[in-house]
Amino acid sequence: MSGRQKLVVVGAGMASGRALEHLFAEAPGRYDVTLFGAEPRGNYNRLMLSPVLAGEKSFEDIITHSAAWYASHGVTTHIGEHVTAIDRHRKVVISRSGETPYDTLVVATGSAPFVLPVAGKDLPGVLAFRDFDDVQNMIAVASMPGSRVVVIGGGLLGLEAAAALRLRGMGVTVLHAADHLMNRQLDPVAGAMLQKAFEDRGIEVLCKAQTQAIIGHDRAEAVVLEDGRLCPADIVVMAVGIRPETRLATDAGIHVERGIVVDDQMRTSDPHILALGECVEHDGICYGLVAPLYDMAAVLAKTLADQPAAFRPLPTATQLKVTGISVFSAGDFETRDGQEDIVLRDEEDGIYKRLILRDDRIVGTVLYGETTDGPWFFDLLRDSAATSDMRGTLIFGAAFQGSAPIDPYGGRCSVAG
Repeated sequence: MSGRQKLVVVGAGMASGRALEHLFAEAPGRYDVTLFGAEPRGNYNRLMLSPVLAGEKSFEDIITHSAAWYASHGVTTHIGEHVTAIDRHRKVVISRSGETPYDTLVVATGSAPFVLPVAGKDLPGVLAFRDFDDVQNMIAVASMPGSRVVVIGGGLLGLEAAAALRLRGMGVTVLHAADHLMNRQLDPVAGAMLQKAFEDRGIEVLCKAQTQAIIGHDRAEAVVLEDGRLCPADIVVMAVGIRPETRLATDAGIHVERGIVVDDQMRTSDPHILALGECVEHDGICYGLVAPLYDMAAVLAKTLADQPAAFRPLPTATQLKVTGISVFSAGDFETRDGQEDIVLRDEEDGIYKRLILRDDRIVGTVLYGETTDGPWFFDLLRDSAATSDMRGTLIFGAAFQGSAPIDPYGGRCSVAG
């Protein structure tokens, strides 16, 4: 017997992988770690599935924690094995290999794709875009000459899937219920520019498109819209959002609202169980972007190491991973009283920059076409930095601070503020 505490981790995704990295650095040798992962492969970067789908990367390129990495840290792995239940009273998890005892349990079950509750949603050929199996299924259909895909959802994930499958040679239609693409991250101007860029690639984009049903005999053959339009499809990709995967926690009697409720130290309602990632809810909010999940991982590791830490969500930025299209968004860009806008447009080069200020501080930014200064604007936003000393050149970015007001675009742009 090692005498070390038994730590069981359910979920072999990006959040738990980062948490283990921190834990092995903070408290080496403190725990005997057992890891369960439902997918039949180790930890990989889900954010990079789009380049894999596009053929720009291989699966091996996006592996973050291999079997050798886990072995080198003494982790007992059960890859491809579902945990079916948690017995909190006996402090064991139950899987097909039997019962595994724990002193402390970490639940990192992630999320599941949301599927529109429409007729035909269960037909073969209706796919999500969530894991490597989904990617393999899409690539198999894309290899058929003349094949078509309908992507339902014009957010980040849907657009990345659409661009990738177009590169694979498929005919692509994107259906989006809102007025413009990426409506949660972009304003209407940037959304319209993005739509044109996708249409220039031969991708059909239909906004204000409400899906009524998916039809087909033995598999999906078309999507029917509420206005009667018919969109032929060999596959239909649902990319309309995610929901926290909480069934294991709910069945165990752990406090669950929309997600598994955790405190600032990532503890659940059971003092012996912690949780992190897309499955959790903190202060009423569930997170789907990787930055806050990695912050959770650092806090959870410190909690396991009995060190003080507290999760405090910070502003996050969004970028679209489509080669040749540059988009950056952060903060609050909705129109509100008391805000000021600084807007730059270069029609010739397809550049649009918008800064939203309140009380002389950046509260939001939307960039399209030229996003080099996105991280700099984001730092100003995150730090709530005053901008009065650079207002004349602020929109032109970091390289032009301290200089007289100029137009680096040679008169091709219009600036409003």
